[in-house]
This record gives sequence, C-alpha cells and structure tokens, in this order.
Amino acid sequence: MGIIRSSIQFLVGTAVGVYVAQNYNVPNVKKLANTAILFSKHIEENYRKPTNKDDNDS
Repeated sequence: MGIIRSSIQFLVGTAVGVYVAQNYNVPNVKKLANTAILFSKHIEENYRKPTNKDDNDS
C-alpha cells in the first residue's frame, strides 16, 4: 500500500506543480539562486579582512 500511496502523492504533486507553473507568475528559482550567489560573493569580496603576506611566511 505504501508504493501506491506515494505514487499517487507524487502524481498529484506533479499535476499541481504543472498547473501552478502554467497559470501563475512563478519566479525562476534558478535565476534567483544565481543572483543570491553573485550577491554573496560581492559582499564577501568587499568586506573580507585583508590578508597580510608577512603573516603567512612565518
């Protein structure tokens, strides 16, 4: 009974996802993730403590 129940839940979830994607303005998650990664890299580069080369030699 577990395989049938999980299969039905998967199919219903897929159908709902397709319906929502076609009928509503859903943002592109991949684009949002890439934007967040670029923003975090920018913040890290601007606010990182400078490294001293003299400290690394000892």
